[in-house]
Parts: sequence; C-alpha cells; structure tokens
Amino acid sequence: MIVRKQMIVVGDKILVQLDEEHDKTKSGLYLPPSVREKEKVATGRVAKVGPGYAIPNPNFTDDEPWTTPKDPMRYIPLQTREGDYAMFLREQAIEVEFEEKKYLIVPQSAVLMLVRDEMREDL
Repeated sequence: MIVRKQMIVVGDKILVQLDEEHDKTKSGLYLPPSVREKEKVATGRVAKVGPGYAIPNPNFTDDEPWTTPKDPMRYIPLQTREGDYAMFLREQAIEVEFEEKKYLIVPQSAVLMLVRDEMREDL
C-alpha cells in the first residue's frame, strides 16, 4: 500500500514557494541568509491556497439525527490563486519544510500585491 501525503492549507492562509533568484545579486554573488531575513517584503510563487475566511452557514441544522449532515461552515474565497506571483510582508510569514522543500505560510492580510498570468484570446 502506498501512502501519499497531502498538504492542506487552512483558512485564509496561502502557501508560497520563495524566489530562489533573490538569493543572489544581479552580478551572481550569493547573499547570506541574514541579509534576506532583514528584508521587509518578500516574493514568491503561490503553491496552495486555503479555502478562505470562515463564516457560519445559516442553513446548518444538526437537530435531527436522521437527516444528512450539512457543512456547518461556508467560506468567503481568497483573492489569491494558485500560480500567482505574490509580494508579501516577510515578518508575518512562517517558514515550513515539507518533503524537503521550503515554503512560507502567509496570511492573506499580509499579501501586498499579486501578479497573475492571464490568457487572452482577443490579442
């Protein structure tokens, strides 16, 4: 039996894979980690997005045991999507490692700007 781990991002959090190109200068010199940690703004590609801001479901009832249970929560979706390029406040991010890759967990409120590649057929 093969067990596959699945990463699930909860709530209003997004999972970001940091830019590796910011580890070095334009001339190709690698920066020490202490320099990168002092930066106030960081950038990276969004790997996963949580379901959004939780709000109670007004149609939820659990008073009848024979009825099919309904989801007690609904979510307001986040503006961020997987694949977006995000600029965010570094101090609010938490660094994690999953299957030997480093990621940052960032709350949606810390995201300053998104760059999204959109396909247009009218061009």
